[in-house]
Amino acid sequence: MTVGIIGTGLIGGSMALKLRENGFADRFIGSDADEQHAKRAVELGIIDEALSLDELIVQSDVIIIAIPVAATEKILSGILDKAGDKVVFDVGSTKFTMCEAIADHPNRVAFVATHPMWGTEHSGPDAATRLSFEGNVVVICDREKSGEKALKLVEDIYHNLGMKIVYMGSEAHDLHAAYVSHISHITSFALANTVLEKEKEESAIFQMASAGFESTVRLAKSNPDMWLSIFMQNRENVLDVLNEHITQLKKFRSCFEKDNYTYMKELMENANKIRRILK
Repeated sequence: MTVGIIGTGLIGGSMALKLRENGFADRFIGSDADEQHAKRAVELGIIDEALSLDELIVQSDVIIIAIPVAATEKILSGILDKAGDKVVFDVGSTKFTMCEAIADHPNRVAFVATHPMWGTEHSGPDAATRLSFEGNVVVICDREKSGEKALKLVEDIYHNLGMKIVYMGSEAHDLHAAYVSHISHITSFALANTVLEKEKEESAIFQMASAGFESTVRLAKSNPDMWLSIFMQNRENVLDVLNEHITQLKKFRSCFEKDNYTYMKELMENANKIRRILK
């Protein structure tokens, strides 16, 4: 089997390394808008050969689209035009607008919309790692719109990666992703900007940063191009949860302004309830 990977960075590259290690396929080819990324992916053994997009489509049995969601939307219909009975799936963080855009495509059955819930703040081929995916969740969206062959192969790939499969509608996925993923990144970007604005001595940040601070701002190191695309695609849901987050921040600010530490403790105790969910 030949696996074609469009986008040879963190997610696509890590998938290739893990699938190769597990013996899932005997050939991995890649295509990347950044020629240096494609070259580096070959050097690292992520892919065997870097090809043009059209060549990759012809030579692949299954095509993984691992590029920003806005870029995926631009090329997905064209890939399905040429894919025939090949299987195509994406790994993007938003799903609804993309699935809507190809809802009436005559080859819709060849496509499976997926979101593996794994990643790091790093990007590019050098960020790819075999130590990935195992034990994490992948969401497969709108599975009833995918053909049996395509769905089965993609499920096999994620089982091979050691992931737990959850099925969900694309609209529901985007709503829940805003709550558990996208707001975390916005909060991290905002906190990093707050510290950089208020603390002008970089050495003090480096010397005094605790493990808690480092873990909280880790996501602020994420690729801005990728996350801008995600935020744009999921604007309404992100805006909704962002407004609620601002409301919660205002509650803490009010506690400080009014010396109302009793209520502040109640807010923190209520937040502790998350332990029941995230054990």
